[in-house]
Amino acid sequence: MPLITSANIACGGHAGDAATMRATVELAVSHHVAIGAHPGFEDREYFGRRELALKPQDISALVARQIRALAVIVRVTGYRLTHVKPHGGLYNLAARDRATADAVARAVQAATPRAILVGLAGGLLLDAGRALGLRVAAEGFVDRKYGPDGLLVPRTEAGAVLDDPAAVGAQAVLLARDGRVGAADGSEIAVAADTLCLHGDGPNAVTLARRVRAELGSAHVRCKALSSLENSFCGAGRRA
Repeated sequence: MPLITSANIACGGHAGDAATMRATVELAVSHHVAIGAHPGFEDREYFGRRELALKPQDISALVARQIRALAVIVRVTGYRLTHVKPHGGLYNLAARDRATADAVARAVQAATPRAILVGLAGGLLLDAGRALGLRVAAEGFVDRKYGPDGLLVPRTEAGAVLDDPAAVGAQAVLLARDGRVGAADGSEIAVAADTLCLHGDGPNAVTLARRVRAELGSAHVRCKALSSLENSFCGAGRRA
């Protein structure tokens, strides 16, 4: 927690329960970390990383239900939910399928309209959020490989997840300072990110987080939480 500025907390769908949500929220509060809901497909066997074929109304219902489950816990602390970021298969599907994106955006509007909706930079979820008047934050990934189309390389492909600290730190600086990233085919693509994501479920997540913060600091990139900036930045934003 001391190494990040905003946390995405699983809310009982792909992972988590009331006890883990409460413990994580309390830890975030103690370190002044912005709190975000991280709803996903209710598919614990695959950690919510499969893309499930659900009706839009069912997607809206599960997202709203998970947001509200976390919001109840957050409210007790005196904090509020700063942002909502879909997880895994739901996130990737919403980035390229407008019906899914609209379903997620409607759920956020219904459950927590003041929250910032976080989605893949260049993805359709951001358009869906804007269409409903939501604040949005475009996200870049420091520990994932990009395809030349700007989408994330599927985890089923070799090299999709970056775990070398030097590579992850370098990608963080490239995204935050220059707004670009190297793609899997050797090309370079533009990624206009407001927020950077580092996954917390890898075996060396803490090592990577330390490296990212060190590299961003050396590059004079100031890290701010979503809650501290009007136009939504999470993790390490491009604003100094």
